[in-house]
Amino acid sequence: MAGKKRVGVLALQGDFQAHQRALERAGAEAVEVRTAGDLEGVQGLIIPGGESSTMVKLLEEEKLLDPLREFGRRRPIFGTCAGAILLATDVANSPQVSLGLMDIQVERNAYGRQLDSRIAHLNPQGMDGGLEAVFIRAPIIRRVGRDAKVLASYEGDPVLVEQGRHLAATFHPELTGDARVHLMFLEKIP
Repeated sequence: MAGKKRVGVLALQGDFQAHQRALERAGAEAVEVRTAGDLEGVQGLIIPGGESSTMVKLLEEEKLLDPLREFGRRRPIFGTCAGAILLATDVANSPQVSLGLMDIQVERNAYGRQLDSRIAHLNPQGMDGGLEAVFIRAPIIRRVGRDAKVLASYEGDPVLVEQGRHLAATFHPELTGDARVHLMFLEKIP
């Protein structure tokens, strides 16, 4: 049996510890990533939720934008909520710097304010049984390019999308006890 997959979790902002726990439940080794050097030796990366414009500012301060883009050209990245915004090629309502690794257009905070947060039940493709999805000031994926595939939708909008080695969720799978979305990401790591 091969060893555990070693997955980095961007640890600049957001609830990166919840992703670490979810990765451990899924059988992976979780490693905090704060610098470009921390990317060495990890086989995949999770960009957690948080505040995307603040995250961009921190990435620029740490000189991590270009290393993350390069990492994403070679290895899988999973972005949740703000992480999904960073993976997009287009941020609709508030243009900002992104990694441009997935051909999706995302609208920030599209479900409303914190008070409009919700829990929904999804039925993702390739997953047995329903999935609880926690939406907190979530973005909406408004456009999905032809190379991207919608795996789950909520109220007609894509909320879980894959493109090649990358995965984006507008919800927070790390906030439930269900590790299946993280397992789906781990399957993308060779």
